[in-house]
Amino acid sequence: MESSRLTLYYSNEDDRAYGLAGMAIILAALDAMDRVSSVSLDADGPMVTFSHTYYYSGSPSVSPKATWDHLISNLYLTSTMIVGNVLARSLVRMGEKELPAEALREVRKTIEEEGRDTCSLEPDEIDALYDRTLTVSRRIFGNPRLHPAIKEFANTISRRRTLSGMELADELHLLQLI
Repeated sequence: MESSRLTLYYSNEDDRAYGLAGMAIILAALDAMDRVSSVSLDADGPMVTFSHTYYYSGSPSVSPKATWDHLISNLYLTSTMIVGNVLARSLVRMGEKELPAEALREVRKTIEEEGRDTCSLEPDEIDALYDRTLTVSRRIFGNPRLHPAIKEFANTISRRRTLSGMELADELHLLQLI
């Protein structure tokens, strides 16, 4: 079975900045800023460049369980980033009150495929992972008190264009988002 790749389409640059802001905020919430080398609004490919700590280097000295745990951790991280991207754009930028059901169905489908193909997860494990991603993201982006800081962060990304992982953490800290 051929796996499809989820592609997020952006309506304009502002939408793209909110999506990137959502992903960065999730990285901070999951205490994973050390896994980011940089982010760029102008990137042709992925807007987030991960550091070496994100990637598995494959070593015979690493146990299979540790390798599997690393794959699961990365699946959870990237899944939550995608959900954060969608929710930042819909709940914060667009001011929608309901979760974007159609977009989340597509995200859920992609998470299911990746979980099954990459980590050999069972349906109940995929459900649990997806529910965790949605809970964390909903808690952040569904909180209207955080919306002004999230909007300011998206504006900072629009203005600065590219930020290193350290600069990203500094900006999030200044806005009291971490």
